[in-house]
Order: sequence, then structure tokens, then C-alpha cells
Amino acid sequence: MSKVKTIYRCEQCATEHPKWAGQCSECGEWNSLLETRLEATTSPHRAKAGIKSGGYAGQSSQITTLDQIKVSHESRTPTGIAEFDRVLGGGLVTGSVVLIGGDPGIGKSTILLQTATYMAAQQSALYITGEESLSQVAMRAKRLDLAMDALKVMAETCVERICEVLAQERPQMAVLDSIQTLYTETIQSAPGGVSQIRESAAILTRFAKHTGTALFIVGHVTKEGALAGPRVLEHMVDCVLYFEGQSDSRYRMIRAVKNRFGAVNELGVFGMTDKGLKEVANPSAIFLSRYDEAIAGSVVMISREGTRPLLVEVQALVDDAHGQPRRVALGLEQNRLSMLLAVMHRHGGVHTVGQDVYVNIVGGLKITETGSDLAVLLACASSLRGKALPQQLAVFGEVGLSGEIRPVPNGQERLKEAQKHGFKTIILPRGNAPQNPIKGLNVIAVARLHEALQAAMELAE
Repeated sequence: MSKVKTIYRCEQCATEHPKWAGQCSECGEWNSLLETRLEATTSPHRAKAGIKSGGYAGQSSQITTLDQIKVSHESRTPTGIAEFDRVLGGGLVTGSVVLIGGDPGIGKSTILLQTATYMAAQQSALYITGEESLSQVAMRAKRLDLAMDALKVMAETCVERICEVLAQERPQMAVLDSIQTLYTETIQSAPGGVSQIRESAAILTRFAKHTGTALFIVGHVTKEGALAGPRVLEHMVDCVLYFEGQSDSRYRMIRAVKNRFGAVNELGVFGMTDKGLKEVANPSAIFLSRYDEAIAGSVVMISREGTRPLLVEVQALVDDAHGQPRRVALGLEQNRLSMLLAVMHRHGGVHTVGQDVYVNIVGGLKITETGSDLAVLLACASSLRGKALPQQLAVFGEVGLSGEIRPVPNGQERLKEAQKHGFKTIILPRGNAPQNPIKGLNVIAVARLHEALQAAMELAE
């Protein structure tokens, strides 16, 4: 008989407690401790797959110096979708573990099925489903007109059994949909719990590193938009991707928030069609709205997501408040909007006291960089004063608390992107001003916020 140890693990922070309590002493969450039974022995499935608590059978640890380690360049395999390859850093790396999360129905299973069918035609691939039946997977592939003769599929939720099958088949890549449905026999709690998710991910990650099989793992998200389960799940894997955008919108964005083999905050833009997700070759075009005439409260900013610049329209509406003034930001951090309005009040002389301020990033894009500061303030000033800025004006720059306009990285690439799309006037930080004049571009370099506001209002119609 194997010895069984009982502990109580918190669902929120995964802290272990020797006995049950109403509140977790680590994170303070109430009624979050779940009973977990740990067996000391290794299960038969784990023994067959060569898995032990400390690693793999026959694996030994040795101490060496860095100069004695043979460094090999990672081999990348294309996924068949150019925008997906961009987010991954150039393709799928052998032995990597990619965690992809997003709202229900946003396209996680769709893009992974498209990727798996493409890669199955080039090399061996396996699609493992724990949420859907095999007939549902086949129906989706048929609806998307995907090749169905090469991809192998399996319905399984036991991690030990999955590792056993992967060890026999030795596919180059595998998809697991999803981590919340998987369970390991070493833990007695229900699938989807903190302990099950953490241990299942640890077993699969060790397997991928040992065998070289690349894994795509689907993860559910909470109502706040974060990946469900323990935070350590994101630390275990090599790459974490998030779907952005609304499920009822035509466009989807995939952002890399962690990537050991590429740039973080890289953004891939896709269009949802009846044949699946298709990459968007020119993302700037979908974030720009061309009007018959210039309108107040609208300005185009030159943002940068990952390794490429994007032209995005910022809309602002400033109106008299009926009661407590509101500050609403969609696609932008609300606390930063409040800070920027205070800077504009103090150093720009533009008062928004007693005004409702609404700011929206067109297209459902979420802007995380500070290069959008100047565009947001110019859009607010344009709406407040009722003056429309020129349609051929683009703006970028960071605004400091003392009213200075700070330079942002990759200013020359932003200018080239604006010039490519036909913009004639650019307001930018003095530190990003080009050394030589650019043909066809009127560059207005500013050092203080009041200079930028004055220049924009002079250009306004």
C-alpha cells in the first residue's frame, strides 16, 4: 500500500497548509482551501512514460561552465500563417511550450486546428482534445475546408496517458485543448483546480524539453481577462499568447506577453472569415477611419507594437458633466488618462474640470506604450474646443509630469510608416526629429506640451 498524505492547497495562490482553515494565511482569500491527497509512489502510467517526480528516467544533473556548453541555434517551423509566425518570433521552436488564452469563441481552437492541419502535411502532428468530441473537431475542420487526411486526433484528459501516447507517436508538434480539462493521477482533486493545472503543466513541459516535441496548450481566462489557474503556469511555459478583441468583431489580435524565443508585445492581426482566421497584411489600414471631412476629437497616432509601427486612430469626446465628471478609456489605461488630463491642465492651460472625458482606441486595439500620450491629449483638446485637426496629421510622443515631450524608441520607423500611408504633417518630440528633412513630410518637433497644443490648434480647421 502506498502512503497517502493529505494537504490543503489554496486555489488562488497554491499555498499548501497542513490543515483546513476558512481563510488562506498567504493571500487572504476566504474558502479557497481544497483537500489534496498526495501519493508517495509513482503511478503505472507515469512509470511507462518514464516520468518521475524529479524528472525523467535516466536523466542526470551535472555542473559545468557556460563556455563548455554547446549552443545550437533553435530550429523554427512555419505554422502556415504569417501573422502567427510573427507573434511566435519567426515560427514554432522545437521543444517549446506555447500557452494561448482568450475569451470563449474568439478563435483559439480554430487557429490551432488550422496550424495543426498545415504542419501535419509537412511533418507529424497530433491534436488532443479534452473539451470537444472527435466528431466536433472533424466537423470544424470540414467547415473550414482543411485537409483532414494527415492530422492525427485523440480525445484524452489523463496527462500520464497523453505522455505515453506522445512517447510512442513522437510527433513534431501537438495541441492540447485545454489545460483546464487535464488531470494527473498523482493528485486527487478535480480537473481545473490549481494543483491539477500546475502539476499537469509541469509534466507536459518536462516532456516537451526532454523529447523535443513542441506543444500548444489552450488555457481558459477569467472574467478579468487573465489566464485561469495559478500564476506559475505562465512561468513554466516558453511563450504566452493572448487573444484580444471582441468575439463579435471581425478582427482578432494575438499579443505575445512572454516569449523566450522572440520579442514580447508582438502583435498579430487576423480577420475572422467563414474559412477560419486569415492574416491581415496591412494592419494600419483597419485601424484608420477615413472621413469625408475632418472631425473634432479625432487624431491619428503612430504606435509601435512589438517590432512594427501601426497607425491607429484615437477618438476623444469631451462634454459637460451632469453630476460627477467621468473619465472613461477604452483600449488605454484609465489611470494614465487621468494623469495626462492633470498634466494638460497644469502645463497646457486646457481645463477639463467639470467635463466628462471619453477616449476610445479605434478597432478594439489595446495600447500599452507611452508613445500614445501626446495623441490622446491633442484629441481631447480638439474635442473640447470643437476644432478638427487635419486628416493628414499624425502624432506620437510621451508626455512627462512636468509637461515635457519625451522621445520614444524607433522614431524613424514611425515616420516611414506615416509617409507610406500618405500623411503630410507629423508632430513629434524634439528628440525624435530627423537630422535631414524628409521629402513630402512637414515635421513639427516640440519640446513642451504647450508648444504641441499651439501647433495643433494652428493646424486645426
